[in-house]
Amino acid sequence: MEKNFKRTLVTCALPYANGPVHIGHLAGVYVPADIYVRYLRMRGEDVLFICGSDEHGVPITIKARTQGVTPQDIVDKYHGIIKDSFLKLGINFDIYSRTTSKVHDKNASEFFRKLYDDDKFITKESEQYYDPEAKTFLADRYIIGTCPKCGNPGAYGDQCEKCGSTLSPEELIDPKSKLSGAQPIKKKTKHWYLPLDRYEPWLRDWILEQHKEWRSNVYGQCKSWLDGGLQPRAVSRDLDWGVPVPVEGAEGKVLYVWFDAPIGYISNTQELLPESWEKWWKDKDTRLIHFIGKDNIVFHCIVFPSMLKAEGSYILPDNVPSNEFLNLEGDKISTSRNWAVWLNEYVDDFPGQEDVLRYVLCANAPETKDNDFTWKDFQQRNNSELVAIFGNFVNRAVVLTHKYFGGKVPADLKPEPIDSETLAQIPALKESLEANIGTFHFREALKDAMSIARVGNKYISDTEPWKVAKTDMDRTASILYTSLQICSDLAIAFEPFTPFAAEKLRKMLGIGIEAGTDHRKGEGTPTVNFFKEGESRALHTVPSCGCKSAGEPVVSWTDLGKTDIIKPGHQIGEAELLFSKVEDSVVEAQVAKLQATKEANAAAAKDAEAKEAASHIAEPKPEVTFDDFGKMDIRTATVLAAERVPKTDKLLKLSIDTGIDRRTIVSGIADYYSPEDMVGKQICILANLQPKVIRGIESRGMILMAKQGDGKMRFITPQEVLINGAVIN
Repeated sequence: MEKNFKRTLVTCALPYANGPVHIGHLAGVYVPADIYVRYLRMRGEDVLFICGSDEHGVPITIKARTQGVTPQDIVDKYHGIIKDSFLKLGINFDIYSRTTSKVHDKNASEFFRKLYDDDKFITKESEQYYDPEAKTFLADRYIIGTCPKCGNPGAYGDQCEKCGSTLSPEELIDPKSKLSGAQPIKKKTKHWYLPLDRYEPWLRDWILEQHKEWRSNVYGQCKSWLDGGLQPRAVSRDLDWGVPVPVEGAEGKVLYVWFDAPIGYISNTQELLPESWEKWWKDKDTRLIHFIGKDNIVFHCIVFPSMLKAEGSYILPDNVPSNEFLNLEGDKISTSRNWAVWLNEYVDDFPGQEDVLRYVLCANAPETKDNDFTWKDFQQRNNSELVAIFGNFVNRAVVLTHKYFGGKVPADLKPEPIDSETLAQIPALKESLEANIGTFHFREALKDAMSIARVGNKYISDTEPWKVAKTDMDRTASILYTSLQICSDLAIAFEPFTPFAAEKLRKMLGIGIEAGTDHRKGEGTPTVNFFKEGESRALHTVPSCGCKSAGEPVVSWTDLGKTDIIKPGHQIGEAELLFSKVEDSVVEAQVAKLQATKEANAAAAKDAEAKEAASHIAEPKPEVTFDDFGKMDIRTATVLAAERVPKTDKLLKLSIDTGIDRRTIVSGIADYYSPEDMVGKQICILANLQPKVIRGIESRGMILMAKQGDGKMRFITPQEVLINGAVIN
């Protein structure tokens, strides 16, 4: 039987503060979570929305090293970018904090210490990779080498980003330290481990028996891990960036980021509500929901619950909705390859069109399988759905109301069956919408909301009030009365999905929305006047205030589907366009931007392959005797003349002065040197090589060349100019 909870705590996976957020993150985690939270708030439920930056871990220290700055400089920069981007997209967190906060440092240390004192950890001494030149242990991301699966020479010790394979440093071919380039060695070190195997029986019952309603991808991945047998997992690392392990003998060790980061949810709640945070984390009447990407399933469904179970006083997640991955224009999104649409760049490139991205990412959400984002689909959904259906219907209804009734809601003077039949469709759509959001099927829920707009658009097209007004104003009044009720439905139904457009529509209709408790701080949102905890207030959308003004009718989710949301005589505002068309030139510019990225990546990959090939050293040849070497007559010579051999691409005919004679040598060096390059150069030749006729030309000798692994060749020349014929021995 489903339990009725008093409140809901919603968390989002903490984004890594080593780069901006991209559309893959948004589609997988943050847009669906915000939709869910806005829905709960509109229903008047008590909900808390928690997130923040994950600011520890190896990728941050790597970026800091490459840029010659401190890790704190990196996280400060990207924490600000991410937080600002979320705000601009209307992602309405109650708090967006960070794991470098003092509150988190204290909380994570105390959490570890509690488990340590309760003997919940085991210690293990193991051999781990160590950089003998940098004199430091190497995390997996600090080790690079050749992927054994696809041959990528730049694979990391934990993953190959080219083929996506999960790896271990031991699997890499020719591993090297990313810090110094040295070949790492194995060295003993001691760490603390959470023995997940002890919790395996409990996890099996809790997940596989008690939470069969979880999404199939979440349930299936958990079952796979459990069936494979859980092993103790390290909770500490040999690093100098992170929360120090708070026990004696742990100098130079910090909490492993996947032990540290999820505690950030608790820390951020404490920071927001220092006096009442425990009711959100320790009261059984609180429902805990984690929104995550599929790469985080094991940590939020197995590792973190085991940590909470070990501590003993915390509630456990009731559901962990996780999406699959979103690709971009047919290719996997990759931070390292800059193959992404970055949120901070989108809000700059598309001002006023934040809702379009929210809509498209929800409509194309990878809920059951990986999906693909394309700019053409972005344009089509905006122009054909948001503009042509939703926006078109609202604009016609509001404009005609002003044209025929001075902007006042007309009375329902002459109703006909089509009016009631049309309005009767909306309660069923509301029921479906609620069921889909409640079960985390946001893509289907969005279809329900858009179906309301389709109902309205069809109704106003079928009834044609602009024609009816020529002969029957009473009937026109009923048509527009009905149309405005549907507009009010849309202002409610689309609030979770397109909050900026919903707010603009409410402003046009002159209505406000009541919501539940607001727990948010005012930091970073100066245009919103926040109430204290426990006070009820009208829902605000970021960045502007969308609450009611004095005298405005106030609606809530329960009003969706009613037939008299706004009353006759109510004054509505002037029409504004909810959405604008996305032109071909805009899409073409974004596609060109991605194409430039693809070309730059290809050039970089080619350059990297060339460097890797150039560094390859040829295998040594068999030994020869001193007498064998003594038979070779190697001398200096000067090129007197050079020309290409007709009908060949690689051959040059060289006339040279050997000091003992003048002779001709034919050499395949035209790929590397032009005839003009060679004239006057002093070279080294094998003078007593048996003559050979090449393309009808007798060639007497061979030029000494050095050849790299990439095939590049260069001739050998004395450091100082010598007489021609000087013997090399």
